[in-house]
Amino acid sequence: MELRASAFSAPVFRQLPVLLAGLVIALPVAVVLVTGLVNGGGAAWTHIRETLLLRYLGGTLSVLALTGMLCLLMGVPTAWLVTMFRFPGRGLFEWLLVLPLAAPGYVLAYAWSDLAGVAGPLQTALREATGWSARDYWFPDISSLPGLSFVLACTLFPYVYLTARAAFISQSVCTMEAARSLGAGAGRTFWSVALPAARPAIAAGLALALMEAAADYGAAEFLGVPTLTFGIVRAWKSFGEPAAAARLAFVLLALILTFVLLERRARGRAGTQQSSIRWRQISRVTLTGPAAWGASALCSALFALAFLLPVGRLVWRSLESGARNAPISDALINSILLAGAGAALAFVLALIIALSIRGKGPVATFARIAASSGYAIPGAVLALGALAVISALPVTLSGALALAALAWVYAVRFTAAGTEPMAAALARAPASIGQAAQSLGASPLRRTLRVDLPVAMSGAAAAALVLFVEALKELPATLMLRPFNWDTLAVRAHAYASDERLAAAALPALLITLAGLLPVILLSWQISRARPGGAA
Repeated sequence: MELRASAFSAPVFRQLPVLLAGLVIALPVAVVLVTGLVNGGGAAWTHIRETLLLRYLGGTLSVLALTGMLCLLMGVPTAWLVTMFRFPGRGLFEWLLVLPLAAPGYVLAYAWSDLAGVAGPLQTALREATGWSARDYWFPDISSLPGLSFVLACTLFPYVYLTARAAFISQSVCTMEAARSLGAGAGRTFWSVALPAARPAIAAGLALALMEAAADYGAAEFLGVPTLTFGIVRAWKSFGEPAAAARLAFVLLALILTFVLLERRARGRAGTQQSSIRWRQISRVTLTGPAAWGASALCSALFALAFLLPVGRLVWRSLESGARNAPISDALINSILLAGAGAALAFVLALIIALSIRGKGPVATFARIAASSGYAIPGAVLALGALAVISALPVTLSGALALAALAWVYAVRFTAAGTEPMAAALARAPASIGQAAQSLGASPLRRTLRVDLPVAMSGAAAAALVLFVEALKELPATLMLRPFNWDTLAVRAHAYASDERLAAAALPALLITLAGLLPVILLSWQISRARPGGAA
């Protein structure tokens, strides 16, 4: 009996919840991989492979390349300016430049399409000022590959801005002062000292931005740009061939995995070390004259393009339509219920994985890698995996089962966003607390409940907020799995915009953006409070 009792308290048994959490997250990904490899895809796949695959692949690679370049050009210089210099409005821009992250790409696509269209205010003002007709001038077409890249860069450059800013804040001031004492100017100090030291963080931010760009469906579909994610949803909806969609999903997964591995390899080679003994608060250089106003103008223009103009246009269209706005109370309630269910499941999985990280071991490593992989995979791919799992069961995907499948996909997609804040809270706790509990004879279960769990919950508020907002914004998985006539804010905005009813799409798009503002501001505040030389 003693042997059997000890077996139930063995480490393997205690790691069972962690193993189950990892399997819940990894299952849809594994199913998509197997389906893409094993199933032929039929005539639909043959048609896609011969006529569309190169367009999808070329569109995705082109969008990623151009979006990445724009994110770097937008994020790195502004992060350097607000970190190292004083100029009019610097403290305000430090926060404002993070706000575009709150607006999903498809929301900015709707707004910019309305702003830059032939009948939009920008071209109308140009014709009124010059007396030209629409045929007398050239104007950038937002419904194009460069237009999609611009829209995605507007919403995703804060990833690069935040990581670059955190890296610049954490750098050694003495290193930069040494460069200046050797005669290096501000430009040479940036290129030769600060930028190489910040490259690993910038690469990490760029990787996040490009993974989000690869996962985009709403903006690409609305602007008519063929990408792999667009092709996946189209293969499932138009062709009715899950196997063909799985083949495309396999191609997208291979592309994302290759990109992540290359990024990590480059980031590892670019690692730098600085002495932690000589950290001091950054002494910002005060800009004067044209340099000061030029810095303010650059930050103002970027904020206006990425957030103020498109969101302001949505506010105007929503107020303009007024009482003619279609009711969205049902979509709002559905969004809150569904996002709440998905966030709750993701929260539980994240908590289990975060508590297991301190114990380490192969099972904890597997669960954390599974969570990170789920975050890197588009919602459309995860929805295919969930569909394949459910189709193998003697059930019909409808009603409550469809909502449960959606909550599962949300959890798989966003568990990593909840795991990291709680894992960070556990990492900050002194190891002596757990050692004291162990020395007092506390069992592993009691130590988890009385010590580790309260510590992990200190990071739970931020985790829960991020999980809820991310689930609220998810579009492709919701389109593929939702029950008939059961809309969320994202689905309703997409439907109105697709029917060219942008005034009706403005209000649900605004509500999604407003929901995303709080966690974005919280993230910026945490970075601003980061200790120089500490982890931001």
